[in-house]
Amino acid sequence: MAASQNERPAAERHVPVLLDRCVNLLAPGIHNAQAQGRQAVVVDCTLGMGGHSEALLTRFPDLHLIGLDRDEQAHELAGARLAKFADRTDLVHAVYNEIADVVEDLGFAGVDGVLFDLGVSSLQLDERERGFAYSYDAPLDMRMDTSVGPTAEDLVNDLEQAELQRIIRQWGEEKFAGRIARAIVEARASERIVTTAQLVEVIRAVVPAAAARNSGHPAKRTFQALRIAVNEELDVLEEAIPAAMGVLNVGGRVVVMSYHSLEDKITKRHFVQGSTSSAPPGFPVELEEHRAEFKVLTKGTEKPSDAEIAENSRAASARLRAVERVLKRS
Repeated sequence: MAASQNERPAAERHVPVLLDRCVNLLAPGIHNAQAQGRQAVVVDCTLGMGGHSEALLTRFPDLHLIGLDRDEQAHELAGARLAKFADRTDLVHAVYNEIADVVEDLGFAGVDGVLFDLGVSSLQLDERERGFAYSYDAPLDMRMDTSVGPTAEDLVNDLEQAELQRIIRQWGEEKFAGRIARAIVEARASERIVTTAQLVEVIRAVVPAAAARNSGHPAKRTFQALRIAVNEELDVLEEAIPAAMGVLNVGGRVVVMSYHSLEDKITKRHFVQGSTSSAPPGFPVELEEHRAEFKVLTKGTEKPSDAEIAENSRAASARLRAVERVLKRS
């Protein structure tokens, strides 16, 4: 009998997004550390099922990898996948805005690469009972760390209509947020909304069919908004990007894959700030203290090729940015 989806090993369930491109972007930072005669350290801030980490550890036999994830199931699957590299890995149950504390606690003065693969993971989408997907019925959960925090069910049933509308509009970029929030409040008055199917039915009833045809599934943006709210994803990212940049050694690189404009805007803003000279406008000479500490490696956002999308359809919405530390002030 074939193994169920839950029982299959991570390597069979997961095709990492933009794998070669991410590894190649991180490679110079790793080589730089090796040229200095020290062991390179890379942090995979979104360990997931361990695909990117496995590729890095395989390609660079002396690399030490720190893997972070708030999802305990991810640690179980990635831990099994990376077991053969156990002497070169530290897998830590943590949210990625804790990167600086984790690196310090493990005794490293800095790192040579940081990778973020943002958003909901393949693991979370594939596990129906986690409630991330609108395409099948499941408990309305959406927590990346199932051990803590309110669920999407709690938000949908307990928040005031105005707050629901704000979340759906701001984080889902949903123009029908007012209609959807009002419909949710009306529906929950007669019956608590506890499953993804119930929520989808409520949303589908108020989103015009023409809008759904043009923009995909009518619940897509609302589910995105609720997931972001449940996991405080954007607040965490606002802290995580500068924290990751802060722990880099000179020559080290941060690589970020985002999947919607809100993530990308945060990433872009921090990268631009770090790579901009602080010299006053029109200043004739850039002094050392004005030099930018980072340089941007990607021209705008890099998008997946047709071949990369064919290999993994989830890469279609991926946007890639990267920076390198070129200066570190004492």
